Amino acid sequence: MNDYLRPEQVERIRQQYPTGTRICCDNMPDDPQPIEPGTLGEVIGVDDAGQVMTKWDNGRSLSLIPGVDCFHVVEQTQDEVMTEEPEMSM
Repeated sequence: MNDYLRPEQVERIRQQYPTGTRICCDNMPDDPQPIEPGTLGEVIGVDDAGQVMTKWDNGRSLSLIPGVDCFHVVEQTQDEVMTEEPEMSM
């Protein structure tokens, strides 16, 4: 993968993986301490280098590099999309 992405390429990645997108790691071949294949996580943003910043369900936080790391978007079920109930004021 290119070490430098043009701003329009980074913006395309941001549109493809918006904050809150659920993803699954398939393989991180170049990382010395990779996320295990099959681990789920949530996109917390895309940095200016085009890396997909991810908070993993196992508690780790490690970015994915599109074109290097293999991952896919996981469709959420209706139960997973439920929002928090509003707090009641006293």
